[in-house]
Amino acid sequence: MKTMIYQDHDNILTGMTMKDCSEPECNNMALHACVSAVDVTNNRRRLASFLQCELEDFVFANQTHSANFHKVTAQDRGKGALRQETAIADTDALYTFETDMVLCSLTADCVPVLFYSDDSTLIGAIHSGWQGTVKEITLKLFRHLQHNEQCDLSQIHVQIGAALSQEKFEVDEDVYKKFHELGYADQWIDYQVKTKKYHINNQLTVKKQCELAGIPEANITIDRTCTFLSPNGFSYRQDKQAGRHVSFIKRTTQKMQ
Repeated sequence: MKTMIYQDHDNILTGMTMKDCSEPECNNMALHACVSAVDVTNNRRRLASFLQCELEDFVFANQTHSANFHKVTAQDRGKGALRQETAIADTDALYTFETDMVLCSLTADCVPVLFYSDDSTLIGAIHSGWQGTVKEITLKLFRHLQHNEQCDLSQIHVQIGAALSQEKFEVDEDVYKKFHELGYADQWIDYQVKTKKYHINNQLTVKKQCELAGIPEANITIDRTCTFLSPNGFSYRQDKQAGRHVSFIKRTTQKMQ
């Protein structure tokens, strides 16, 4: 299975599955965007085996490009893993203090954000497409964790996964205005006179939201793989029938073998 591993130590395992056309549906992980639910479920089971757990340990959200987040508890274990209709409704970010659960974010150009804390069992997964970014889902979740869960944001580490690059994220003025109105994204917006289009770096805008929340820049890592340009990427912008990557994070009670 083609998988980008971002971290595998200190009981934390984070990564992102990649497009692999030697597997069914090119290793698509999305039940909501597939030809065969059986093939996608089998792809997920292979990932679970790789992670040394059961598919029933996974948790998925029904992502709607919202700014909504959900605190995952033991009762949520397995939601969305086998059937799309059981996924956590109308939610684009998950966090938990439980161990031995796999939190998931499905993307095909959008920005996946994985995070964990050094001083607690906190882990989380965020889906931030451009709509989630202008709604500031990442900033809002981290402020919630600070104020409502008493989390020390200086102890949080963030992995921003592969996504659409600035070169390929081409938008019209309506989307540009939404980023401009954030008040801090202009430095990652480039206007192309020939095409009369704006090119925006969604990854760096999300990174700035992490920093505004209080996460040290040194604690933030970015995978610069472009999901449009890379042969290992699923890109909705390139192909509306594209499958989805899954970015995942798991905290184990024991070190994986």
